[in-house]
Amino acid sequence: MIKTPTRRLSLEEFLQLPETKPASEYIDGEIIQKPMPQGKHSRLQGGLMTAINHVTEPTKIALAFPELRCTFGGGSTVPDVAVFAWQRIPIDEKGDIANAFNTYPDWTIEILSPEQSTTKVTKNILHCLNHGTSLGWLIDPEEYGVLAYPPQQQPIYLENEEDILPVPDLVSDLHLTLGQLFAWLKL
Repeated sequence: MIKTPTRRLSLEEFLQLPETKPASEYIDGEIIQKPMPQGKHSRLQGGLMTAINHVTEPTKIALAFPELRCTFGGGSTVPDVAVFAWQRIPIDEKGDIANAFNTYPDWTIEILSPEQSTTKVTKNILHCLNHGTSLGWLIDPEEYGVLAYPPQQQPIYLENEEDILPVPDLVSDLHLTLGQLFAWLKL
């Protein structure tokens, strides 16, 4: 049996497809559906959203969004948490937050799910960093570790409870240790 090569979709064709649940992402011509979030993932995502927005929203510095499609640089990713500087949040003609975010997040946070490819998630973080994002995190709930990706630098692995998680200058008032982050998983 001869296999016919599958034609790769363009970004524009990908964006015309119906949304999937969970979301699909498009990087380097490849479409990958994200796994369904599970308990640890959801709890860390919610805790981060609350902590970040508590510090940044009242003073209109930045805003954290869950599972927001960000289309830029020839790709379309859906970070678990995407943080945007207030003045960079796209708005529509009514002055409301736009539905389409055709730009990179200032800070991208990914939370590894069971059976999710670390390489593919890292690829998404690197795509963001290569197009203007100032920091990426890859959180591994099973290992109780965080890989922080500053732009143009070697990644930093944090594994000790007292390690202070690096944050972008944009949210310098957020002080969070690794122990505090993973304490959200305890009942």
